[in-house]
Amino acid sequence: MGPVDLSHIVSGICSGEIIPYLGPEALAGVVHSETGEPIPADSESLILAMNGGKPMAPKLMYEFPRAAMNLELKKGRSFVNRFLEQTYSHGCWSLSPLHQALADARIPYIVDVNRDTQLQDLYADRPHVLVVGIARIGGTDYRFKVFRCVEGEYIEIDQAEVSDNEAILFKPMGTPDPSPIFIASDADYVDYITELMGGFAVPDFIKERRLGKRYVSLGLRYTRDTERMVFSDLIYGAAANPAGWAIIEEPTPKERRFCASKRMEILESSLDAVLRDMSKNITASS
Repeated sequence: MGPVDLSHIVSGICSGEIIPYLGPEALAGVVHSETGEPIPADSESLILAMNGGKPMAPKLMYEFPRAAMNLELKKGRSFVNRFLEQTYSHGCWSLSPLHQALADARIPYIVDVNRDTQLQDLYADRPHVLVVGIARIGGTDYRFKVFRCVEGEYIEIDQAEVSDNEAILFKPMGTPDPSPIFIASDADYVDYITELMGGFAVPDFIKERRLGKRYVSLGLRYTRDTERMVFSDLIYGAAANPAGWAIIEEPTPKERRFCASKRMEILESSLDAVLRDMSKNITASS
């Protein structure tokens, strides 16, 4: 593949016309400040971390939600939630240059399917709205919670209170802050995706803001059903031809077919190289 000119994508990101959609590989290079261990973000690393470093049966290693469901049935839902809270709630992880660049550019809307707090920490010095996905919870018709960050503190609010000009961080798979809420096991995903397809997992203000927008997926692979289904519904209402760009160095035939069906153009480039260029260009454009 020839050189990719990212200037159009970068300017679109900074203006809010192109929405960054961050997947697990966007956290590549983030390590624990004491041990030097990489942050567990992709499916395999999460499974190994959750199971004490030991591989599980091949059918469970296929995908994190499947492994999480197995351990939930054995040890309870609280075990999985506690693992994710303990993994991501402390501040011992090194800073991702991409996340820093996005925060420096004051990007108005970001979708982050990781469960860490990097973006929240970087946006803590400014007002913003945090939307967190929830599942298997009673007392509400919706599958999200909405918080406003004021002076570094999150306060839960009603979706009707959000104004058009507020920055939004959307964490559909959860976060430990302000309270540990996660989409993790198969049962969580079944509930969340069902309500997502029905329109009850996305707030009205996001439904309005995302119309006609394009996306750039960073660090996301489309080899598993859960990632594809969540992505398909979260980009509903995207612009046509293209709906955006997927940065995948060596896409599989399945990924090519999926991206084509969603009108996403694949940029076959090294993620590390693209992230470096995007970080540099976003900082220069901000």
